[in-house]
Amino acid sequence: MSIPAIDDDVFDAASVLNARAVDDRLRELSPVVWLSRENIAVLGRWEHVSEGLRDWESFSNTSRPWHDPNSVRPEILLTDDPPKHTPVRAILQTALSPRALKVMDEHFQAIAKEQVAALMAREGEVIDAVADISAPFVHKVLPDVIGMPDKGREQMSAFGHAVWATMGPMNDLFAEAMEGAEPLLEWAAWACSREQINPDSLGMQMYLAADRGEISEVEAHLLVMTILSAGADTTVITMANLIRAFCEFPDQWQALRAEPKLLRNAFDEALRWDSPSRLAGRIAMKDIEIDGITIPEGTRCGLLFAAANRDPRKWTDPEAFDIKRDLRGHVGWGYGIHSCVGRTLAQLEADALFNALIEKVDRFEAAGEPEWWMTTIGHGPAKLPIRFHAASR
Repeated sequence: MSIPAIDDDVFDAASVLNARAVDDRLRELSPVVWLSRENIAVLGRWEHVSEGLRDWESFSNTSRPWHDPNSVRPEILLTDDPPKHTPVRAILQTALSPRALKVMDEHFQAIAKEQVAALMAREGEVIDAVADISAPFVHKVLPDVIGMPDKGREQMSAFGHAVWATMGPMNDLFAEAMEGAEPLLEWAAWACSREQINPDSLGMQMYLAADRGEISEVEAHLLVMTILSAGADTTVITMANLIRAFCEFPDQWQALRAEPKLLRNAFDEALRWDSPSRLAGRIAMKDIEIDGITIPEGTRCGLLFAAANRDPRKWTDPEAFDIKRDLRGHVGWGYGIHSCVGRTLAQLEADALFNALIEKVDRFEAAGEPEWWMTTIGHGPAKLPIRFHAASR
């Protein structure tokens, strides 16, 4: 059976603003849909997306839709498969040892308590959950643990925006994001260089691996930049989405305050409920049959994270946000060998920030409509107007 085709532009500005409905429609059209404008096949059902993420030998990372090896995105880990991928990933996993994570956790908690205490002076005001809560925290603690200098950190959002743009088609949104991107890349390259990195930091562990001959000096630099580009905006957006969910489902905030041990599950539910990445790119390494439809060898493919995480075939009432949901199998962290290697780091950041908020905030409420992040693949609020009310305890 041939792949059903559509000529819709699912990556233009209108589609980005309505990304949930667009992606869900693709999922329901067919197990595989051909996007004629982009010459790629997309899969949106949980069963096929999760299997595609797991089966790297069939769906390879090495050549993806719109892949440009000269883009601003650091070319390591994300565009590698075994055997090259395995030792590089192991270096980062080793650097995130229990001892190192304990030190990071203590730092995260101290910064979270400090920032949330200062936030309390703005109780009842309209604030931006991105600019006033999630971004200041992540853009402080992540560069701290990487070991980056303070200079230029105000450019992190713009750098992340440009990096995300490279994962999608070169359309008007791409051009907008890439305008002025060269100085951002120069800053990131400088800030992640060995000469600028704190000797006692996560970033320096990558350079020490190069000294041991495990990777090259160039790969060490790229790996530090990968930690920066992959770990910042996804965490900022997911934290903001978690606050947005608590505005829309206030009973879930009260449930979390009553049982703070559910925080990890709540963070995962935010990833499922509205994933910060719409799509993971792959290439078919052989003819692949899915429900009678053949994806020919060499076809570039998109695995639709967000649509799979809302697939009613897998999830009961997928539009509801439920911190007690059984989340086994959600693909918000990816899946298999390419699952998020910085997952533990992101979870520690969320633990620190939201435990501080649980102690101080009685409830959140929406104070306007979100302003969406205008990238084709990254998805989430760029601005999220809210109010919060302080807890009595």
